[in-house]
Amino acid sequence: MEKRHIGFDILVHPDASGLADADKQLLQRARKALETAYAPYSGFKVGAAVLMDSGEVVIGNNQENASYPSGLCAERVAVFQAGARFPGEIIRSIAIVAKAPGKQLSAPAAPCGNCRQSIYEYEKKQGSPIRLLLQAAEGAVYECSSLSDLLPMGFDNSFL
Repeated sequence: MEKRHIGFDILVHPDASGLADADKQLLQRARKALETAYAPYSGFKVGAAVLMDSGEVVIGNNQENASYPSGLCAERVAVFQAGARFPGEIIRSIAIVAKAPGKQLSAPAAPCGNCRQSIYEYEKKQGSPIRLLLQAAEGAVYECSSLSDLLPMGFDNSFL
């Protein structure tokens, strides 16, 4: 068996200026979504914008709860909403923007493990990669051509 690389192929853009207009707009939609996140406990706000194959954009933001395990991340809010509103339609890209209270983030926040697994499920279900654009409130944009770049040995239905 030949050696091969199985993950972490991430392109880092110094900022959003060099991105395609559609990518800039998707990041802007995610940035706008983070402003209405419900984060009264941590103050850490995240917005997500999902670009569907039809061009439709579905947004989500994190929703905290006093019973911490009951909250939901922005990525899953957006992806689950996209799956409910547009069943069977391909998800092309997800832009994720995060902002910490009183702190300038030097790099984007990546999706948590639960979100990676959830997005991975959609990627496998649709049989095509889901591209990710990650950015802090401003600054560098990390671009992943597939969720598999962040979860190279993902668990899927082939194990069941």
